[in-house]
Amino acid sequence: QVQLVESGGGLVQPGGSLRLSCAASGSLFSIYRMAWYRQAPGKQRELVASIASPGSTNYADSMKDRFTISRDNAKNTVDLQMNSLKPEDTAVYYCNADVRVRPGTALYNYWGQGTQVTVSS
Repeated sequence: QVQLVESGGGLVQPGGSLRLSCAASGSLFSIYRMAWYRQAPGKQRELVASIASPGSTNYADSMKDRFTISRDNAKNTVDLQMNSLKPEDTAVYYCNADVRVRPGTALYNYWGQGTQVTVSS
């Protein structure tokens, strides 16, 4: 079983910064893609940013100039540095990963439990 545990959410004023972290643990062989999604009340879950094992990144257009995704393959962690936060960034942020639990097996997709980010004065 693989677990993804997020941390770092909280309340921040507009224009402020937060750094989210996600750690993968459990029985796993390798992680191909790690990503952050978010879901605001009444809205669909949306991709924030993703990073593949070789390091290529992908960002949602509205966040690519303010957010930075990074990962530490040795620690199986992924971080999301969020700067210049806006009230519309308020959402539950979820960690997501495509994991290979044993060599030569298929990738399985896992989700974390989510962490709340609230941007408000």
